[in-house]
Amino acid sequence: MRKRFLIALLLITLIVPFKPALAQDPSGPIYIVQPGDSLYSIAVRFSISLDDLLAVNGIVDPNSLAAGQQLIIPGLEGITGLLDTRFINFGDSYRGLKRQTQVEDSLFRKLNHVVSPSEFYVGSNMIVPIQDQTQYSKRISPTVGESMLELAVKNNTDVWSLTAINQLDGSWAGIPGDTLYTPGEAGENNASGLPSAFVSAEIRDLPIKQGGTGVIKVVTQPGVTLSGLLVDHQLHFFPNADGTQIALQGVHALLEPGVYPLRLDATLADGSTQSYEQLVLVVSGNYPEDPLLYVDPTTIDPASTEPELQQLVSITTPASPTKLWDGDFISPAIAYAESTYFTSRYGNRRTYIGQGTNLSVQGFHTGLDFGGGDGLPITAPASGVVVFAGPWTVRGNATVIDHGWGVYSGFWHQSAIQVQVGQTVNQGDVIGLVGGTGRVTGAHLHWELWVNGVQVDPLDWLNQTYP
Repeated sequence: MRKRFLIALLLITLIVPFKPALAQDPSGPIYIVQPGDSLYSIAVRFSISLDDLLAVNGIVDPNSLAAGQQLIIPGLEGITGLLDTRFINFGDSYRGLKRQTQVEDSLFRKLNHVVSPSEFYVGSNMIVPIQDQTQYSKRISPTVGESMLELAVKNNTDVWSLTAINQLDGSWAGIPGDTLYTPGEAGENNASGLPSAFVSAEIRDLPIKQGGTGVIKVVTQPGVTLSGLLVDHQLHFFPNADGTQIALQGVHALLEPGVYPLRLDATLADGSTQSYEQLVLVVSGNYPEDPLLYVDPTTIDPASTEPELQQLVSITTPASPTKLWDGDFISPAIAYAESTYFTSRYGNRRTYIGQGTNLSVQGFHTGLDFGGGDGLPITAPASGVVVFAGPWTVRGNATVIDHGWGVYSGFWHQSAIQVQVGQTVNQGDVIGLVGGTGRVTGAHLHWELWVNGVQVDPLDWLNQTYP
């Protein structure tokens, strides 16, 4: 009897194939990897184990992840298809995204672990399943005294569709200024979710990183003057050729990651004002630690460093109303590009030690360093006007160029300065020679970029066009 039982057990084992503990439909759901994602962060986001994520996708090398790659997400029962990523921009709301995507509240909360709509801040990204339901892009908003029927007729729809799409209790539940969605193509007059003075507003390149440049683009009603605030810096808006008003604002490399205020203030032609404020996410720049740097103690003594820094701040604070550059910035080391390399990148955390003393200073690398050799030419990365040219203790022989709109380039440690204050320079003009003056451990070109009073990563400005 025991022998027959063992034979039967063996037959069952051969007939029924072994299945791993994790069973997953290979058809989905599929997540598209975003820049900055890691396998660990994806696993945490979807509350799954890293081992399960690796196993279901057949990943052997965890370091092989790339933006745009498709990953199956295990354990999300009842969800199939593509999982889209939506970055939240200025004026977006939790309620608006649900109306636009028609995703059920319970499913939206499950995918995003949303506890409260207050977590909905600019720069955060939300997972939206792309299923069979229709999504809407045309936004409308009832004005004061306008009924839902009038709004529906004006937009070639009916009041019942408006009520159903926007999850309203009835046609009486429309609130003036509320952002509603309706069938149709998005147009120039799409509602923005902002006060009436604003036609639209957006921030580019979300989320903003430490050391990044925030680009705020706003379209207003005629005759509106703009101002505002990002983190703790007043915004300066300038008219752009495409009809938008643009503010550029640097985010400090040492600012703690988290959420910070972004406020827009509009002054209308009649003198009245309207404001809108929303929190914006600032993420880590993931900057590494440099080795200890031993330097002349004079160059880290506050008695000499503070007055020099304050002079530089005063030089780079004004925001000239004319944009002097056009298109992309180019490398200031482009004249010797075949022999140069980065010796240190922006944002690296640093500790300076005064040689022969106990004096030490902690900070970060405020620019981008190019290797090369003494006497090599330094060229202007973009057009502008020279606003400083002279010797400093820490920065050595230095040149500062105003590019307009609050954007400045600084070039430190030169062996020779070949421009003078007030001179207009064009992109590619030679402005000085590489040297080893000031606080250095060897000859190199240090390029620093200031945007509205804050040093930012110059590499960003080489890799993309601003604004």
